[in-house]
Order: sequence, then structure tokens, then C-alpha cells
Amino acid sequence: MLHRPNWDDYRFVLAVARSGSVSGAARELGVNHATVLRRVAAIEARLGVELFEKSVRGYEIAPEKLRLIEAAREVEAAVGAVERLAQVGDTALAGVIRVTSTDTLCAYMLPKILAHLSARERDLSFELISSNLHVDLARLQADVTVRPTYKLPDDLVGEVAAQMRFGFYARSHEIPEDRWLGLTGAIGRSHAAHKLREELERRKVRFTAASDSFMSLKALAEEGMGRVLLPTFLGNSSPDLVKLEPLIELPSMPIFVASHADLADAPRLRQARKRIAAALAAQEPHLLGVAA
Repeated sequence: MLHRPNWDDYRFVLAVARSGSVSGAARELGVNHATVLRRVAAIEARLGVELFEKSVRGYEIAPEKLRLIEAAREVEAAVGAVERLAQVGDTALAGVIRVTSTDTLCAYMLPKILAHLSARERDLSFELISSNLHVDLARLQADVTVRPTYKLPDDLVGEVAAQMRFGFYARSHEIPEDRWLGLTGAIGRSHAAHKLREELERRKVRFTAASDSFMSLKALAEEGMGRVLLPTFLGNSSPDLVKLEPLIELPSMPIFVASHADLADAPRLRQARKRIAAALAAQEPHLLGVAA
């Protein structure tokens, strides 16, 4: 008869999944390296599957095992919240939710949202991953992405939570019209950056400086280095910047709250997305730059 692994077995698997290494899991659990190897090998043997791909980068979750790992994480969350009752019509959230977004949203919007959610659910904690680059949700580097984009990649499933706008700013109206800051890297591939670049090339204007971060561009503009395109909630937050007449008209940009397609229906992640999306919707006036 097949011996069923108990919850303690899964703790070792999830620790390796979180840290990406046996040594990291050992530190987290307070055991030695050999114990982790033995417990992971044992559960893989019992289940008849290989949960991890071993590479020079460490232990990575095999893509086809994402659902199994998330199921184990739901068990972990349920064990942590076993004495709690869900509110009527609402599911309690527990465990660790990894949220990734742009550096600007991570700094200016998400901390307050996540703090509010965490205050409501004492068994819930977050990892906030700030990156303007694509974070690979297929490897469980994150559970939920908050992404400003006009269209989600095919491997993500989610909904539009709110809209945001861009505006044009400078330290003063006296900054010359031929002094501009450019957008590079991931933000430089956005629709707004592309339209701005087209217009400035048409006017034969060269950038005086550039950055791959809106927060860095804001700081450069505050030093008087040039005019800049910024999310309105970021530009409006600066007492050192004034809003300029639009150089070009830009449509508002949707902000999606999404998960990897293979995990989008996991109850815990679906509930997390729902609550983050609702909190973002409440902030839409600030994101659109129309809040008082």
C-alpha cells in the first residue's frame, strides 16, 4: 500500500520551491543540507514524480508541476489558518503571496494596498518584487503580477483593475522645449515611450539624459535636466515639478492584476487578485491624476 506523505514532507518541498536551493531551504527550516535532500527525494519517490529541475541556477520547479506545488501551498495556508473562520461570503487569505509590479507602483501604490490587506488577514504575508522586467510566473517567481499594459501575454490570465494616465512635467516652464529625458529599457518599449520618441525625432530633439525607471526620471527632472513623461500619480506627487501642456495625446493605460494561466483558478490566488484589484480600483482617481 502506498504510504501517504504527511504535511511535514511538503514543508521541505515548499521551502526548496521558495528559496530555489537546498541550502536556502535548510536555513529556513533549521535543518542540515542532507535532511532536505533526503526528505525531498523521499516525497518524489512516494509520488512517483520529479518536482524540481536541477540546474546551475539551483532547484527550479518543473513547469508541469506548478499545479502540484500550488496545491501544497494551499495546504500550507490552510494549516496556518486552521483556527480561523472565513467571513460570510468571503474566503480568508493566508500564507505567502508573491506580488510583482513596476518599481513605481511598488513604491507609490502597492505598499498601502498590501498593508491594508495584511491588517485584515493576520495569517497572510506578502513578498513584493519590484521589477520593470518580465518576472517569470511560470517558475513561481511570483504569484500575482500588477502590470500596466494594453494586452497581457498569452501565458497570463487576469482582469483590468484600474486605468492610469501619463503627463508631462519639468522643474519649471522655463526648461527649454528641446531638453527632454528619454525612456530606456523595459519602460522604453511601452506605447507611451514609443509615441514620445516618434514625436521628438520628428522635431529633431535629442535626449539630454535617459533612464529605465520612472522614479529616476522624476529625480532627473527635479534637478532641472529636462522635460519628462511620467505617470500622473508620480509627477503630481512631486512639489518640485510643474505639469506641462501635453506634447502628444496619450490614451489611458489599463492596469491588469494577473496570474500565470496554469494557476489562475487556484482559489487562494483568485481571492488575492480580487482583493488587490478592488483596492486598485479605489485608487483610480489618483492613477488618473484627477484626485483632489
